[in-house]
Amino acid sequence: MEFDENKVDEATLALLWLNNFKDDYGIRAWKGFDWDAMNRLHEKGYISDPKSKAKSVVITEEGVEFAKKLFEKIFAPSK
Repeated sequence: MEFDENKVDEATLALLWLNNFKDDYGIRAWKGFDWDAMNRLHEKGYISDPKSKAKSVVITEEGVEFAKKLFEKIFAPSK
């Protein structure tokens, strides 16, 4: 099946926003998502390298802002 990788990346980033938490390193999220999408988000500068031993990734400042907007766009209730 063909699909739009950018839409998958945006949905993944929005879901990372859903499970985010703050620690000493910044805003983080558990990385239990498709590895290809996670790698693309890293290449776009939205998250830290998912290939680390950590079970979570850091969401960059740019990623946090974009993730919040995407989450609201995709998951906000209809008016």
